[in-house]
Amino acid sequence: MDVFKQQQSYFNTDETKSYAFRKAQLLSLKANIEKHQAAIEKALYQDLKKSSFEAYATEIGYVLYSINKTIKKLKKWMKPTKVKSPFFLPLSSSKIYHEPKGVVLIVGPYNYPFQLVIEPLIGAIAAGNTAIIKPSEFPTHTEKIIEMLIKDTFASNYVHVITGDKEVTSQLLKQPFDHVFFTGSHAVGKIVYQAAAKHLTPVTLELGGKSPAIIDQTANLKVAAKRIVFGKFINAGQTCIAPDYILVHEAIKEAFLNVLKNTTKTFYPEGSSTVGHIINQKHYERLMSLIDIDKVVLGGKHNKDTKYIEPTILDGVTEDDAIMQEEIFGPLLPIITYKDEQTMINTLKTKDKPLALYVFTSRKNFAKQLIHTLSFGGGAINDTILHVANPNLPFGGIGKSGMGSYHGIHSFKTFSHQKSVINKKTWFDPPLAYPPYTQKKESLIKRIMK
Repeated sequence: MDVFKQQQSYFNTDETKSYAFRKAQLLSLKANIEKHQAAIEKALYQDLKKSSFEAYATEIGYVLYSINKTIKKLKKWMKPTKVKSPFFLPLSSSKIYHEPKGVVLIVGPYNYPFQLVIEPLIGAIAAGNTAIIKPSEFPTHTEKIIEMLIKDTFASNYVHVITGDKEVTSQLLKQPFDHVFFTGSHAVGKIVYQAAAKHLTPVTLELGGKSPAIIDQTANLKVAAKRIVFGKFINAGQTCIAPDYILVHEAIKEAFLNVLKNTTKTFYPEGSSTVGHIINQKHYERLMSLIDIDKVVLGGKHNKDTKYIEPTILDGVTEDDAIMQEEIFGPLLPIITYKDEQTMINTLKTKDKPLALYVFTSRKNFAKQLIHTLSFGGGAINDTILHVANPNLPFGGIGKSGMGSYHGIHSFKTFSHQKSVINKKTWFDPPLAYPPYTQKKESLIKRIMK
């Protein structure tokens, strides 16, 4: 593929490695995002019916903030890190150099089609790489905007956009990239991982899973309801870290359900223009198949022509229901009750490790217990999804919810190779490490290295 070879050639000129170059590219990206802000917002509305508030807060403003933080910290990140040398390596200094990996591939999803392409690109640029971007083909208007923005900002042998369907992605994955960054479904993530393995290419997989929100009998129910409704129904539930289902203690279930329904109606009154739509007909039909109409206690209205599904709450759900067999990724919120905490925890341990976990409680010890005994990508105590907004926290999954992490310095490290270098003086060169190896040397080395 010619574009890949062009990227390799340009990377080998070393032009992308200087601080001045990296900073200039990030500033250009920022300027062009600001220049095309209105067009980006329009595209996101056309594709997903995102309100201008959501479009800015979760996509445009999010990456502008990230660029600003990266520029501010980049010089510090690029400096070699000094580490101590052990006493048995006398007269030596040790450093870790952060070296760009080379040509990286970024494959984006449809749910946050702008942010989840540009955010990893910020890390790739900051680390000194060249990049090829494959945005999702489903949000067609945003795909065109990304292509235009990148062409307007960068030379094609530095950052290049390739559009198309899954066959295009398959062809790209045949190239020996130096890193592949993929955000999307678990099923496609496995395909990406298998393709990258043929070249021993390192990968970052940002996937998903069934992320629970646990509510115990000491939780502030009003706060819990507001934060769960916000985290669940933003972007019509098409968020990988959205609360997938609620686990609520049976003693407070009815009280919480009443608060949850009232909060949902307040946030999203009937006919609300702030509710996003489902990306395409296939996913709309999939979500509709998960709704058990007998268990709907709020919402359930839908429009096939516009791919709209009202924020919907389902009660009396069991682990055997269809809605509990896969990640929902839509505006459907099932509620399951629990009675015994340890039984609930043991059940969660048997499930796939989710991308996120949320707990609402006033008991610090209960929150600590969940954090220390359950494995998940990241999460929050008495909140949902906003751990993703802190650039100082690594964001990523574990197990089937993904591998690797990014955001802030963690993006820089993801797209960098940490190269270890030791520098030794030459004026003193003790013979201990050199042959011939005697009994005296062996005894000495054993004493030193204990």
